[in-house]
Amino acid sequence: MSPNIREATGDKIFNIVNYVMLSLFFIAVLYPLIYIISASFSSTEAVISGRVWLWPVEPGLKGYEAVFSNKAIWSGFANSLFYTVVGTIVNVVLTLMAAYPLARKDFIGRNLIMFIFVFTIMFSGGLIPNYMLVKDLGLLDTRWAMIIPSALSVFNVIITRTYFQTNIPNEMLEAAQVDGSTDWQFLTRIVLPLSGPIVAVISLFYAVNHWNSYFSALLYLKDRDLYPLQLVLRSILIQNQIDPSMVMSEEDLVARQGLADLLKYSLIVVATVPVLIIYPFVQKHFVKGVMIGSIKG
Repeated sequence: MSPNIREATGDKIFNIVNYVMLSLFFIAVLYPLIYIISASFSSTEAVISGRVWLWPVEPGLKGYEAVFSNKAIWSGFANSLFYTVVGTIVNVVLTLMAAYPLARKDFIGRNLIMFIFVFTIMFSGGLIPNYMLVKDLGLLDTRWAMIIPSALSVFNVIITRTYFQTNIPNEMLEAAQVDGSTDWQFLTRIVLPLSGPIVAVISLFYAVNHWNSYFSALLYLKDRDLYPLQLVLRSILIQNQIDPSMVMSEEDLVARQGLADLLKYSLIVVATVPVLIIYPFVQKHFVKGVMIGSIKG
């Protein structure tokens, strides 16, 4: 097409409207994040009086000092890091081991097995049977209670299976078999090196899920030394809730309410920053992996 062809008026209007809408969506997503960060670095008086709009007012680190002075924060960080790293490794390995055979056309019974997998999405035992199963397996109050019950996501298996079907042609398998390659060698030496985008995507999905998980810990863990960061932060917020009937003066009420609000914003930042740090490293694979893994199948 010639570069001198003029853009139609309708196309120009569409592009302008599109840019305006995308800009509004971007601001709507970005502003709350900026506000939370600014509020976490502001003074308690500025936060409780509503003077924080965009930039920190009377900057300080009082909220972060209150957060990190709690020793449970550090153990929570270590526990969440363990659950995230080990859990993600287990998740990714099991997902690849399930998705690759289901993507092979020569795998007998793959449709039946896929139906069983999908059936678990639509129907589940429920909360109480799951708790009883974890208890009977002896996983209560152990680190594995945060990893084993969520070791495999059928949704991620479907995405990964579709990626393999779309990007690993049968001709490549046949050529490898002619050269004497075994199935394991084909998977490790050919399939996995070509599957960087989808591995990055499911790793991000699993890692974020583990990092943000607190309900499983609330159900299965009693030992506070095993609490993940999210459950520790929840405990801190509950401990700092204000009961006006127990406050002796109005000044004390205002000060404690201001500290509680400041803690809220500081805790959000503390819990969110690790995910924001990880995301840029996998972002380049994110869209490609999701789109390719969701087109077919």
